[in-house]
Amino acid sequence: MCSLLRGEEMCLAQLFLQSGSAYDCINELGELGLVEFRDLNPSVNAFQRKHVNEIKKCEEMERILGYLLREVKKADISLPEGDVNPVAPLPKHVMAIMEQLQRLEVELGEVTRNKEKLQRNLLELTEYTHMLRTTRNFVQRTSEREPLQVQYEEFPFLEKDTMMDYSSMQRLGAKLGFISGLIRRTKIEAFERMLWRVCKGYTILSYAEVEEYLEDPDTGEPTKSVVFLISYWGDQIGQKVKKICDCYHCHLYPYPSSNEERNDVVEGLRTRIQDLHTVLHRTDDYLKQVLMKASESVYTWVIQVKKMKAIYFILNLCSFDVTNKCLIAEVWCPVNDIPMLRRALEEGSRKSGATVPSFVNRIPTNDTPPTLIRTNKFTSGFQNIVDAYGVGSYREVNPAPFTIITFPFLFAVMFGDLGHGIIMALFALWMVMYENNRKLKNTRNEIWNTFFEGRYIILMMGLFSIYTGLIYNDCFSKSLNIFGSGWSVKAMFDAKVWKDADMHGNRFLTLDPNVTGVFKGPYLLGIDPIWNLASNRLTFLNSYKMKMSVILGVIHMSFGVILSTYNHLHFRKKHSLYLVFLPELLFLLCLFGYLVFMIFYKWLVFTAKDSRLAPSILLHFINMFLMQDDGVQPLYPGQTGLQVFLVVIAVLSVPVLLLGKPVYLYWLHNGSHRLGMYRGYERVRRNSEEELYLMRANDMEEGSSHSDLSTSGERQTEEFDFADEFLHQAIHTIEYCLGCVSNTASYLRLWALSLAHAQLSEVLWTMVMRVGLRMDTSLGVFFLVPVFGLFAVLTVSILLVMEGLSAFLHALRLHWVEFQNKFYSGTGVKFCPFSFSLLPSSFEHDGLL
Repeated sequence: MCSLLRGEEMCLAQLFLQSGSAYDCINELGELGLVEFRDLNPSVNAFQRKHVNEIKKCEEMERILGYLLREVKKADISLPEGDVNPVAPLPKHVMAIMEQLQRLEVELGEVTRNKEKLQRNLLELTEYTHMLRTTRNFVQRTSEREPLQVQYEEFPFLEKDTMMDYSSMQRLGAKLGFISGLIRRTKIEAFERMLWRVCKGYTILSYAEVEEYLEDPDTGEPTKSVVFLISYWGDQIGQKVKKICDCYHCHLYPYPSSNEERNDVVEGLRTRIQDLHTVLHRTDDYLKQVLMKASESVYTWVIQVKKMKAIYFILNLCSFDVTNKCLIAEVWCPVNDIPMLRRALEEGSRKSGATVPSFVNRIPTNDTPPTLIRTNKFTSGFQNIVDAYGVGSYREVNPAPFTIITFPFLFAVMFGDLGHGIIMALFALWMVMYENNRKLKNTRNEIWNTFFEGRYIILMMGLFSIYTGLIYNDCFSKSLNIFGSGWSVKAMFDAKVWKDADMHGNRFLTLDPNVTGVFKGPYLLGIDPIWNLASNRLTFLNSYKMKMSVILGVIHMSFGVILSTYNHLHFRKKHSLYLVFLPELLFLLCLFGYLVFMIFYKWLVFTAKDSRLAPSILLHFINMFLMQDDGVQPLYPGQTGLQVFLVVIAVLSVPVLLLGKPVYLYWLHNGSHRLGMYRGYERVRRNSEEELYLMRANDMEEGSSHSDLSTSGERQTEEFDFADEFLHQAIHTIEYCLGCVSNTASYLRLWALSLAHAQLSEVLWTMVMRVGLRMDTSLGVFFLVPVFGLFAVLTVSILLVMEGLSAFLHALRLHWVEFQNKFYSGTGVKFCPFSFSLLPSSFEHDGLL
């Protein structure tokens, strides 16, 4: 809990790694994920570092593995399930893995190329077969032509005799040639126009569409093709026709000169196609065997190569000592994990068989350490909400522990509905129960991943919505009378306030709580269900929820201001406790805390008998700033004097907040050195710089802040910039004072969204569900089924998803702007440990794993 509240205490350490055991030591640290490495060679180019060749080998292996994974996925072969976590291979085993991968790549490449070549041959033979079958009737031209055939002729004398064929043209001396093939259906019109324009009509084009879809050899997609036959006159025209066919990527095939030759070719093609199908089937079987064998080990290889590449990358961050026999690395490490770090180095040295063990040494530093906050699967979602605003500064108070309660509660205030909360909680509970299901965790749907990662947040929001739904007594816009209403209608008749004539003559009747027996006491839990029938229900709920929003807002902001004291005390800024925290708290409580006091006072003091005499709180609050009463009845005796006193205190706290801290720091810098004090310790004469460094390190470990007070002799001689400090504090003062007003008003969104959610739920029930329930015919039961389905769909899509997202975003804003800015800076750097489990993989990003 301490780690979650303030973060882990960090230290800077030096690792002294023997050259022979450095690889194994880094491997052990990567498995544990304890430290974050610093780059000790920032000026060295990435291509000039020591282990750049090893990284290139790893990248080459990654390329081969990517090729294997793509082929495995293309063949629809599933990878073996189960959590596989092999250790990183030793450097001497890298070449064996490299050779195995290269051999597998060559074998797979040859089989794939042979398969593609066979498929192309099969496609060509299939196209040739379609061409021969389709052009069977193209040569003999009759008066009955097929609808899809289009022909152009440039011999007018032939048009007179429709039965004349090509042999007649040959007898007239025309040297005819034939070109046949296939072309895509989308290109046939442009192809036809080009033939007409270029060949001046000395061609005859006949074409027909192939009924079957043929596979495109380049894209592999099924396409529609057209068989064409071009009859041309003259060799020059033939050359032009061939060039046009090449431009349009036509597949040309030889045209037989006689029917006998055509039949022989068709028969030969049928035999060759059957043989190719047999060979392709065997090739597919062999390819599948190769891929099955590769799939058994490819996931293990991916993890090994990823670990090996990461180790060499870390080794490039290290530097050599003077003797070039020892690697030196600097790491950030949690103080509590130092013993584990030492054991990891000892284990790495033992595995490598090094005679000289590697060791760790803590070093002092003035650099700000990264922030590490340990979380589990329950708290990680809430911590992500805080980190989205900004990573906390080192050792400052973390809002996440309080967000676990306040965030779902404020969400539920805006989303309060018992039925909707149960649906949301059940959905989240289902995700929690199946959180280890790999199909749910490893999906590429980003929206689903967002819901799944926040399953515990949704669960808490659902549970709190159930609670606020009970408080509002609202379940799908209907009230539940669980404990019995505290109001009695019978008492009005018993007291003879109402008569039977009143029941028939008035549409609305008013219950008088002053009549004995009408109001027997408050409802046991939440709002009395009789308010669901009242005509002034909305007026009552608006007043209740508006005041509740102000109360919750002031309490939430005051809690944020109080949390800032933990930062002031931890970082030893006691002056901020009196010059920042106290004025802020006084300003907030004297104004808006007093507003909350008036709300409670009015609730408790004024009863049903004198409720009509109760004054308006809003008028009193406005008159408090104007310091006048305007003849308004006071809430209590001595109210005016108390309000003047509170306003004066609030006004006086502003200059203290504005000038107190800058003036104190100015005095501390210019006058405190004469007192001879160093952070509360009596200054003593230091014989060495080492003792000074140790005192600095001790201060850092105890949480001392180095921002306001100097920690070294060099910093003490620095010139103090009073103008800069004053400007910073002036901005903070203006932002805080104006923010108290705007932030309090901002909490009214709790009332507004709660009202909107209740009204939407009521409209949906009235316009959809009530229509089905009011049908009293025999068909009403059958009509109720689709009506309930529509009601369920609209409830989930509008009230749960859209309204839930709206309430989530508003609760997020209340935490980021109104709550966290009171004590949380969020300007830190997140601790990113070197861990194999956290390393990203390009294969996972591409969807190959």
